[in-house]
Amino acid sequence: MKKLILSQFIILLLGVLFAWTNFTIELVDWLNKKACTTGCAAGTVNPFVTPCFFGAIFFTISFILSALILRKSKKI
Repeated sequence: MKKLILSQFIILLLGVLFAWTNFTIELVDWLNKKACTTGCAAGTVNPFVTPCFFGAIFFTISFILSALILRKSKKI
């Protein structure tokens, strides 16, 4: 079970890094008034209302919960 929890933690960590990287690229493009290069938003849409932002938030919440589970499993 601990191996499964660790695998979940690593996958979610990679997902968080990927999601926030895409959001950051999108935010930089938006601040520079350029079209989005990652494909989350068409044109110059506010990046805080795009699926990339909400996906990054959900990945982060899932990652935090996974970290708590991993921490709890190491105490057992």
